[in-house]
Amino acid sequence: MDDPMAGDPLATGSEGDANEVTVAIGEDEEVEALELPETLPVLPLKNTVIFPQLLAPLLVNTERSKKLVDAVLASPDRLMISVAVRRPLEGSPSAGDLHRTGTVLRVMRMLKFPDDSYRLLVQGVTRARVDDFVEEDPFFRGRITELDETGDPEGVEAQALARTVRDQFVGLVSESSRLSDELQILAMNTEDPSRLADLVASNLELEINARQRFLEELDVVRRLHGVRDELRRSADAVKIESEIREKVQSEMGRTQREYMLRQQLDQIRRELGEAEEEGAELDELRERIESAGMPEEAHAQATRELERLVQIPPAAAEHSVIRTYLEWMVDLPWAATSEDRLDVAEARRVLDEDHWGLEKVKDRIVEYIAVLSLKRDLKGPILCFAGPPGTGKTSLGRSIARALGRSFERISLGGVRDEAEIRGHRRTYVGALPGRIVQGLRKAETRNPVFLLDEVDKVGTDYRGDPSSALLEVLDPEQNSTFSDHYLEVPFDLSQVLFIATANLLDPVPAALRDRMEVIELPGYTEEDKLEIARRFLVPRQREANGLAGIELEIGDEVLRAIIGSYTREAGVRNLEREIGAVCRKVARRVAEDPSVAGSPVVIRTEDLQALLGPVKHEPELAERAGQPGVAVGLAYTPAGGDILFVESSQMPGRGELKLTGSLGDVMRESAEAARSWLRGRAEGLGLESSAFEKNDLHVHVPSGAVPKDGPSAGVAMVVSLASLLLGRKPAADVAMTGEITLRGKVLPVGGIKEKVLAAKRAGIRRVVLPEKNARDVEEIAPGLLKGLEFDYVSTIDEALAQILQP
Repeated sequence: MDDPMAGDPLATGSEGDANEVTVAIGEDEEVEALELPETLPVLPLKNTVIFPQLLAPLLVNTERSKKLVDAVLASPDRLMISVAVRRPLEGSPSAGDLHRTGTVLRVMRMLKFPDDSYRLLVQGVTRARVDDFVEEDPFFRGRITELDETGDPEGVEAQALARTVRDQFVGLVSESSRLSDELQILAMNTEDPSRLADLVASNLELEINARQRFLEELDVVRRLHGVRDELRRSADAVKIESEIREKVQSEMGRTQREYMLRQQLDQIRRELGEAEEEGAELDELRERIESAGMPEEAHAQATRELERLVQIPPAAAEHSVIRTYLEWMVDLPWAATSEDRLDVAEARRVLDEDHWGLEKVKDRIVEYIAVLSLKRDLKGPILCFAGPPGTGKTSLGRSIARALGRSFERISLGGVRDEAEIRGHRRTYVGALPGRIVQGLRKAETRNPVFLLDEVDKVGTDYRGDPSSALLEVLDPEQNSTFSDHYLEVPFDLSQVLFIATANLLDPVPAALRDRMEVIELPGYTEEDKLEIARRFLVPRQREANGLAGIELEIGDEVLRAIIGSYTREAGVRNLEREIGAVCRKVARRVAEDPSVAGSPVVIRTEDLQALLGPVKHEPELAERAGQPGVAVGLAYTPAGGDILFVESSQMPGRGELKLTGSLGDVMRESAEAARSWLRGRAEGLGLESSAFEKNDLHVHVPSGAVPKDGPSAGVAMVVSLASLLLGRKPAADVAMTGEITLRGKVLPVGGIKEKVLAAKRAGIRRVVLPEKNARDVEEIAPGLLKGLEFDYVSTIDEALAQILQP
C-alpha cells in the first residue's frame, strides 16, 4: 500500500514523538462526538504537544510504547491519551514526570518499518485530564475526564480576535520559509476560533511548556489573546531573520564581486607592468626597515606586518592600513640623535642673548649641560616652568634647544581632553594615527629633541579618558624608556628627550604629575626688568616687524617707563610688546604718508604717547585711595601674577549686620566674618564701645566687583580696614599687607609671596607687612627685586595693627 506519510519529517525519541508540523482537519471533517471510556492508555510525549482536531505523525520506537500501540489497535475505538513530559528526561518517565492535561488521540493509520519502529498518523479528538493512573505496567493507563471549553466562541470579542489571529498567521506564513503555504489555506478556511487558536499554537516555534499552557487554557478568548501575542513576537523574529539573511546575501554578493574585480585588476596591473613596481616598493620598504635601527621587538613587529602586506592585494582596504603603519615605523628616529653642544660658556651666552633675567632657569640648564658632558648617557630632566602669562616660558624652551643644538618640538595641551592625543589611537579605528608625542618625534627626526608641553595645567578630562594620566608615563624617567603608543604597539625610548612643561598655575596639575616634574617658578618682571627687556628685545623686534629697520627710531627710557606704568598692568611683557608695536605702526603710517620723514631721526617723546596710544589706561590710584580710614591695601595672587587690591569699609546705623560685596568667594567672606568677630571680642581692649557693633551695620567692599575673588590671604587687610574705620585711624599710605587670620588673633602664612611682592613694587608700595613664617619665602627672592622695599613680619593681629595704623 502507499505510505500516506512518506516524506513527512518525523521526530525521534525513546517515547512517542511528533513532528513540528501539524495539519488541521477541514470544517467538513470535524471529529464526530464520541463516548469516551472511563480509562485510556497514556502515551508520554517528550518533545511535542498535540492539539484537538489536528492530524499529527508519531514515531514509536520503544518496547513499552509499542505494547501500548498494539493494545490501542486491538481496541474497537483505537483511542489513547497523549500527555507531555514536564522536563527533559533520560529513560522512561514515571507518573510524577507527566502533565495531567493532554489530548485524546485516535490512531488513523499505523505502519511498521524494517527497524521494528512504528509510524503512526493520529488525530486529536478532545482535551482531557488524567485524574489518576490505574496501571503503570506494561504501559500507563489512566482514569480520564473530558474537559469542556469555556468562554463564548461566538461572541464579538472572540470573532474579532479570530480575524486578527487569522490575518497575522497568514502574513507570517507568507514571510517565513519554515511554514508550509498550505497552512494559509487551512487558516483561511477555519472559522471556529478555538480550532484556529489550536492550529496556530501548534505551528508556532514555541517551547514545550508554552504549548502546554495553550493546551491547558480552556477559555477560548484568553487562548486567542495569548496566540495573538506569540504571533507578534514570531513576526518580529521573522522580520529580523529576513533582514539578516538579506544582509548576508548582499555581503556575499559584494565579496564575490570584489574578488572578481581584484582578479581582473591584478591581471591589468600585470599587463601594464605595475606589479613589478609594487614589488620594488615592497623591497624598498624592507630595506628601510633594516636600516632604521629599530630595537629587536620593533623590528620583529615591522617584519611581521611586512609579510602580511605581501599577502594582501593592493586594492584591499587593509593594505593601505598596514602600509601607513610601516611608513610610520620606518620614519621614526629609532637610533638617530643630534650632537649636543656641550660648551657651557656658549650655552650661557645663547640663553643670555635670548632672555633677560631668569637666572634660576638658566643655571639649571647650564648644570644639565655640565653633567651631560661628564655622563653622556644621562637621562633627560623633566622641567616645569610655572609663572604668569607673558614671562617667556614658551620662548625659553626654544632658546634651550638652540643652546643645546637640539631640535625643538612644541605641542599645546590646552583644552586636550582625549587620552588618544597623547597615546594615539589603536589601528582598529578608521583613520587611526599615533599620538602627538610620536608625531613630534617623527617631525624632529631625532630621538633627543627638546619637547615643550605647553599649558599642561589646562588639560581637561571627559568620557574619552584623562590625558594627564597618560602623561604620567611620558614624564617619568623610570618609565618613559619603554613608552608604548597605542598605534605603534611597540615600546619607544623617550629617556633622551628633554621634556619641558609650562603652566600658569600648579594647582590644576594633578599631584602625581606634579611630583614627576622639577618645578621652576618664573616670577613676574619688575619695572626695571621690563625696561631692559623692551630696550634689548621688544623695540628691535617690533621695528623689524613693522618695516622700520632702516629708519632711525628713538624710543627713550622715559617713554618706555610711561608705557609700562600707564598703558600696561601685567606680570609679563606681552601687552608691553603690543603697545610698542602700536607705536611702531603709527610711525610706519607717518613714513608711508610722508616719505621725507624717513630722512631724519624719528624721536618718540612722553607727551606723544596720548596721540599714539590714546588716553592713559591705568591711573596710579594708590595715592588717592590709600591712607584713608577704612581703606586697606591687600596683596593677591592671580593667574596673571600678583596684584594689589583695596579693601574698603563703611558703617551706618542699623542692627549689627555685616554686608559683603565685590564678588567675594566663600573663603574671603569667612575672613571678613572672622575679622569682625575678633574686633568685637577685643572691643574693650581696643577702646571700642560694644554698641558700635550692635547699633551699626558694617559694609565691606572690594572694588573690581566684576572680578571673582577668593582665598584666605586678605584676612589681615580685612581686619585692618575694619579696625581703621572703627578706631578712626588711617593706615599708612604706602603699606600693603597679606596674611590669613584666626579668631585667636594669629596671622598665618600664605602662598604666592614672590608674585605679591613684585605686585607691591609695581604699584609703588614701600613697605610690606607679611606673616612671620613667610620670611623664608622672601629670602628666596633675588635681592635686586627687593630694592626699595621694607618688610615687617607679624605673628598676631595686634602686631599688624601696630605696624600699619597711624596714631
